[in-house]
Amino acid sequence: MSLNTDKLNDVVASLVEAAKRAGADASDAVAVLGRSTSVTARLGKVESTEASEGDSIALRVFIGKRVASVSATIDADVDMLAERAVAMAKVSPEDPFQGLADESRLVKDVPDLELFDPTEVAAERLREDALAAEEAALAVKGVTNSSGAGANAGIGGLVLATSAGFLGRYVASRFSRSVSVIAGEGTGMERDYDFSSRLYFDELDSPREIGRRAGERVVKRLGARKVKSGPVSVIYDPRVARGIAGHLAGAINGASVARKTSFLRDMMGKKVASSGITVTDDPRRPRGPASKPFDGEGVGGETLTMVEEGVLRHWFLSTSVARELGLETNGRSSRSGSSVNPSSTNLAIEPGTASPDDMIRSLKRGFYVTEVFGQGVNMVTGEYSRGASGFWIEDGELAYPVSEVTIASNLKDMFQNMVPANDIDRQFGTAAPTLLVEGMTLAGE
Repeated sequence: MSLNTDKLNDVVASLVEAAKRAGADASDAVAVLGRSTSVTARLGKVESTEASEGDSIALRVFIGKRVASVSATIDADVDMLAERAVAMAKVSPEDPFQGLADESRLVKDVPDLELFDPTEVAAERLREDALAAEEAALAVKGVTNSSGAGANAGIGGLVLATSAGFLGRYVASRFSRSVSVIAGEGTGMERDYDFSSRLYFDELDSPREIGRRAGERVVKRLGARKVKSGPVSVIYDPRVARGIAGHLAGAINGASVARKTSFLRDMMGKKVASSGITVTDDPRRPRGPASKPFDGEGVGGETLTMVEEGVLRHWFLSTSVARELGLETNGRSSRSGSSVNPSSTNLAIEPGTASPDDMIRSLKRGFYVTEVFGQGVNMVTGEYSRGASGFWIEDGELAYPVSEVTIASNLKDMFQNMVPANDIDRQFGTAAPTLLVEGMTLAGE
């Protein structure tokens, strides 16, 4: 699967020139093009084979401190698009923080981060992988049905041009395999899944390994029960711990701080987590799942320690958000259509020293959480309440499966009482090891 970005180069350059002709003081344009092929299967039969192509362009123009953005398909008339954007900007309210990134911050030489694997994966191979993953899952004793399996191969390209003279592009590939299965019958049914997603095809977990893990996970959930309400120490499986890391990323996003919608908005330079918690963000890690050689404004981002031994050191910043906060961008802007907002890249809660098994053995009683659900997280106050399932810990061992309970606390307290284990899979854009959080409340029977 290949992707020629030459056309994208021409389009974004033309958009910037058209904006200048239409009267814009400054502008930037971004083009995104993608290709993907996917196969889904269920109970030994292929349900769908899909090939998709998607492309879009977006233009952002500035007239003084007024700004407007428009989006369109790649074959749109660039002059009409630019004229519309400029007309919108002229009637927009002034925003003193808007503008292009400082020219001195723009990337001069775009580094190769090894984000693209040119491996061609035929639909037939995707079909074989999906069927093999499901077959392996169904072969696990106790698995009674399948929700389906899938395999996907895709690539995406991005090109950015600015009126300050920046022109950069990069292409990234993505391959994945997944399967979801059911165990048990009637009201005792349980569902679980497993998957693998990588930039390089040969780094994917094998279909049979994915299927086996999915089958074993769901069978272990059979016979789940409730437990009594009360205080509890919670251990988050890495799959769920990544969500906790995501909450932290949202709380230290400069846009949330500027809007005063973050529970950490007044905590810069202060202790926001236990001394065992260090959080890094690295946009230029080779083959990183969220790596990018430049951000959505052409700025290069360096590796940052966002939280250092519990102390908050940085916000995620784009140019406009940084100006609003009296700071400078740290190259964390992200383009989504015509909007530009700060975001994390390869974010990781760094591992500690204890193994997950040691963590479990350290608890007389506790709750090992493998799944959470519900929307009970308030990012303004930090209040946290989620439905959960997993396994009860008794005398340092996983004793039996648990479901239909709720765990609650405040994220402020959770981070202060958090201990990371020594396991981490950095093949996720937001990564975290197993996490122990003491002092939570469980609502059950």
